[in-house]
Amino acid sequence: MTKEKISEFFARLRAANPEPKGELDWTNPFTLLVAVALSAQATDKSVNKATPALFKLADTPEKMVALGEDKIRDCIKTIGLYNAKAKNVLALSKMLIEKYGGVVPDTLEDLVKLPGVGRKTANVVLNMAFGQPTMAVDTHVFRVSNRTGLAPGATPEKVEEKLEKVVPKEFALHAHHWLILHGRYTCLARKPGCPECVVRDLCSFKEKTA
Repeated sequence: MTKEKISEFFARLRAANPEPKGELDWTNPFTLLVAVALSAQATDKSVNKATPALFKLADTPEKMVALGEDKIRDCIKTIGLYNAKAKNVLALSKMLIEKYGGVVPDTLEDLVKLPGVGRKTANVVLNMAFGQPTMAVDTHVFRVSNRTGLAPGATPEKVEEKLEKVVPKEFALHAHHWLILHGRYTCLARKPGCPECVVRDLCSFKEKTA
């Protein structure tokens, strides 16, 4: 996709949704970090159903550690992989206290050291909590980037690297949100909604739906 097409691509997504928001509920960098970690292999809706009770009891690392693994697990048992996630939430809370003074770090290098926090989770936190123009590549971003020809790559890391190079600065802050929402609601995995797509004519996908 040419630079001109890429600019037009994001201009149209921006026109359709000027201020895109993530769909997870959170109140501070810590609750965002926990919510994103819990959303791995789970839907945002399922996480949002479980976290109000959890965050009412523990919205800081100190409160989460005091809550303990059993109670964390009870709060999130409706989410997939809740046993492992409860262990990770407790462990990352302890590490935040021990190594970062209870404060969520604002660098990728530090965030990915936390239990249960991968590159995608770290990039979401950096973007949403700290306003950094990161490219968090989930399954939706990966699919849209490859299918449209925007930023093709064989791995999420390759797509992230390509997006960082090709996305114009004026769109960088919200780019991954536009791509996530486009993939979640329009450019669906099994049957993309090409007739309703605002970037249909810019997309290089050959098997467009009628």
